[in-house]
Amino acid sequence: MSAGRGLLYLLLSAASWGTAGAAAALLYGASGLGPVALTFWRAAGGSALLLAVLAARRRRPAPTRRRPLARRDIAVNGLGLTLFQIGYFEAVHGTGLAVGTVVTLGAAPVLVALGACLLLREPLGGAGAAAVLGALAGLAVLMLGGATTVRPAGVAWALLSAAGYACITLYGRRSSANQTDALTTTLHSFLVCALVLLPFAAAEGLWPHQHDLGRTLLVLLYLAAVPTALGYALYFTGVTVVRATTAAVIALIEPVSATAIAVTALGEHLSSATVAGSAVLLLAVTALAVAETRLAVRTRRVGEDGGAARPGALVGER
Repeated sequence: MSAGRGLLYLLLSAASWGTAGAAAALLYGASGLGPVALTFWRAAGGSALLLAVLAARRRRPAPTRRRPLARRDIAVNGLGLTLFQIGYFEAVHGTGLAVGTVVTLGAAPVLVALGACLLLREPLGGAGAAAVLGALAGLAVLMLGGATTVRPAGVAWALLSAAGYACITLYGRRSSANQTDALTTTLHSFLVCALVLLPFAAAEGLWPHQHDLGRTLLVLLYLAAVPTALGYALYFTGVTVVRATTAAVIALIEPVSATAIAVTALGEHLSSATVAGSAVLLLAVTALAVAETRLAVRTRRVGEDGGAARPGALVGER
């Protein structure tokens, strides 16, 4: 698959994820579901839908032969996805949709850039280092700005969620040569997530309230279908052909859309400290996105000229 198609898949994936936090915010309270139970139903519902799709696809001949998933792939993706999901929903529950999403997806590219530098030998470069420092400054403003809407426990969950996202992004990029099927990868990852969370969800309260049950089921169905089964299938496909840092930067579409939904539809209030910290955080990662774009253009030009891109090209290198 071409890098351009991979970028498109990641864009569509991030756009779908931007609605997941809003769906969770709508379910809290009236449905009686907590963050753990909600994450369980998202994973279980997404798994059921993916099983149906794979069953229908098996009736047709496969165009290419795929490598079976290794147990390590299943474990790493499943546990990383579990941390990403439960951390995010706990962050939304603890500190609100806007702040929880901005911190999660703002910190994720920084963690991915550092991990790619250490594990994948994708050097950080000047722009990457500046993005790391800028993101840390933005988080400091969020935490120390005295905003009543920012709660440390929620921010801590958001950072754990970002760590889970970095895990599956880096591992997906590292294992890109394995040629595993994206739907199968997504299915196994969410099955692990559902199995891990089932006892904790049962302890928290597994079943929704009977009041307004139809609305709750509709929102859960949307959550399982669009930002879960579809969104992650697109993500696991696109991340195999796009640099790990670039994939994390593209995900910044999610906090932008989630913040807009939080303010316009859910009535969340953003204080000046929240706005300032979020702006610094996103500007820092935008600088990283610009550097990544320049690197991609330079690599493509080298290829068009008949040469080969230097394997050690720095992010933001001049």
